[in-house]
Amino acid sequence: MSPNPITLRQVLQAASERLASLEHAAPDLEAALLLCHLLNKPRSHLYAWPDNELSPAELAEYEALITRRLSGEPIAHITGLREFWSLTLNVTPDTLIPRPETELLVEMSLLHLETVEQPMIADLGTGSGAIAVALGSERPDARIHACDYSENALRVAENNADQLKLNNISFFAGDWYQALPQSAVYDLIAGNPPYIEQDDPHLRQGDLPREPISALASGSDGLTDIRQIIQQATNHLIPGGWLLLEHGYQQAEAVRQLLDLQGFINIETHKDLATQPRVTEGQKPIS
Repeated sequence: MSPNPITLRQVLQAASERLASLEHAAPDLEAALLLCHLLNKPRSHLYAWPDNELSPAELAEYEALITRRLSGEPIAHITGLREFWSLTLNVTPDTLIPRPETELLVEMSLLHLETVEQPMIADLGTGSGAIAVALGSERPDARIHACDYSENALRVAENNADQLKLNNISFFAGDWYQALPQSAVYDLIAGNPPYIEQDDPHLRQGDLPREPISALASGSDGLTDIRQIIQQATNHLIPGGWLLLEHGYQQAEAVRQLLDLQGFINIETHKDLATQPRVTEGQKPIS
């Protein structure tokens, strides 16, 4: 950082100008988030005390944070934290960074569970545990089984559940349904599986190059894991149970067709806040 800007206002402005050169960045927001992380203060502090000055040591630390971000390191990896469903989650390079559009999956899951007492829920490919802890925090009466192929990711998810004092989630290591207890059947199965085509140029953009490729890409059409999940889902759902999957904006029709081929009913796609088709659901017939 230049030695001249020393107040919070000046430092934020200078950092934002530098971050504007980073593709896919949100300069003002990211400059503020990194300064809040450094100071261990809420964003309101920056605007309440804009003329407070940073010490030389704090300026040096902030410079280091900005440099890391300019190298392409995701904000969530720098701070180790990400907000999801009004919960603060720990994230690491071993997990997918939770994204706002995935909150739609939580929202729709909760709607289907409104009339179900003590629901059994499976979260496939839990990653940081975002979906599981969001559902567990909203439905303390639920029993949730969360699985992931990555044991490193599972440790992050377990830590998040522990920090949020959620004791209604059990974690299992393994590949999709194979990881879950064999006798378990669920009222609802939710998942945000990998769904990007393996040669998609987006994998080289934004935060994606720093995230685990196994949590992002899924075969030549991006549907390999979704196809496997749908094909086996009815064996793990109660009659009338629901399967909800997040997918790419261009995959909604293909996912609906896959659900229809497996005999699901009441198939519907929901759009995220950006009006992109993001979550498709289907119900196992009651008879």
